[in-house]
Amino acid sequence: FPFYSKEEWGAEVPTDVRPLHHPAPYVVIHHTYIPSACDSREDCSAKMRSMQRYHNSLGWGDIGYHFCVGGDGAAYEGRGWDTVGIHATVANSHSIGICLIGDWRVELPPVEQLETTKALIEEGVIRGKISPDYKLIAHNQVSATECPGEALVAEFSTWPHYTPG
Repeated sequence: FPFYSKEEWGAEVPTDVRPLHHPAPYVVIHHTYIPSACDSREDCSAKMRSMQRYHNSLGWGDIGYHFCVGGDGAAYEGRGWDTVGIHATVANSHSIGICLIGDWRVELPPVEQLETTKALIEEGVIRGKISPDYKLIAHNQVSATECPGEALVAEFSTWPHYTPG
């Protein structure tokens, strides 16, 4: 799958780089809601920069997610594998947060976006960054939010490692 580093999408230098201990036992799935879906490297990169600016304005020191996946089927590096994220309150210190760019309350993301998300999780397991027996959960299982949207939860609840609750 295509992968774009922070440098390739034009990120600002992060100020919060606390180390994440591996392997992470949880993968938390998110959607952006706002910004809306993107379908090209140019558009998705602009949305990554917008999210990073917003998260920095909240004092987070970087984009909150470890990775985002665009409708173009590419993965975009957020905090990467080795830094604690700010994406899921109590799960931040022991999870990898993956955000699918778009609003997935009613519609499903494009197949390419879903397939890249699965491949990214598998890559994390192969690299030893995600536990082989990880639990896949939705953001709304650890925070009071609609995220990642009913349609997306219905989809990934059929994936291996999904843990309801």
